[in-house]
Amino acid sequence: MPELPEVETVRRGLEPVLTGARLGRVRQNRPDLRFPFPERFTERLDGATVLRLDRRAKYLLFPLSTGETWVTHLGMTGRFTLDGQEVGEFEDDAPIGAKHEHLSLCAATTAATTRVGYADARRFGFMGLIPTDAVSAHPWFSSLGPEPLGNGFSAAHLAQAFEGRRQNVKVSLLDQRIVAGLGNIYVCEALYRAGISPLTAAGAVSRPKLERLVVAIRDVLNDAITAGGSTLRDFANAEGGQGYFQHNFDVYGREGQPCRGAACGGAVARIVQGGRSTFFCPTCQKA
Repeated sequence: MPELPEVETVRRGLEPVLTGARLGRVRQNRPDLRFPFPERFTERLDGATVLRLDRRAKYLLFPLSTGETWVTHLGMTGRFTLDGQEVGEFEDDAPIGAKHEHLSLCAATTAATTRVGYADARRFGFMGLIPTDAVSAHPWFSSLGPEPLGNGFSAAHLAQAFEGRRQNVKVSLLDQRIVAGLGNIYVCEALYRAGISPLTAAGAVSRPKLERLVVAIRDVLNDAITAGGSTLRDFANAEGGQGYFQHNFDVYGREGQPCRGAACGGAVARIVQGGRSTFFCPTCQKA
């Protein structure tokens, strides 16, 4: 599933095309993805202008001139695509292009009109239309924790959230109520950088280690965004390109391989926590 860096990469790829664009020729090829499309979805998008592109956790948000926000979650295989060609005036429909493409539209600015498609082979993604002034109160967002790259995320926040918590720190960091947008890959990588064992109870992590962890989380996310995210199977950016951060993994997916820590001499191990694979170095990350 795309995590925060991948979703942010998609947002940045769509931003120049969609910001300020008027949407038209909207075509929906099926009634649902993971959930049904909103009622009169194409009608409510058609003619609207995209005011800006935001991201909250693993969601893309497109506030519209109509007073609604178009919300998209990519699920596991959701992908926005740009055809790379300017097209002419809006016509009656926008043909569905790529395989598994379930939505297509055109985005018109004074400079160009670009075709945008949304494909989702496994259909675990979903879309919504929410009144913009009610987004934060919507069930998808109301319980989310702070953004890990935002000012609300700090060692003090983690200390409060982890207080008395016996659950291990790895699974605790995947709890979107504690911090929004983190996923399995980047939690493994951040814990390694911070030198914290994933087996440690969250409430037992010392304040100095929490300080290191916050820095490690920010650094690994920013490094991944700079590299265009990680492509392990399905992820591609809006231009169809792959991310490259997977080539820089310290532990994720490297079971049995030598730890990259200087003078470590250990090997990366894999365990299962909360039904997810955890990769770590037992030598560098002692409980």
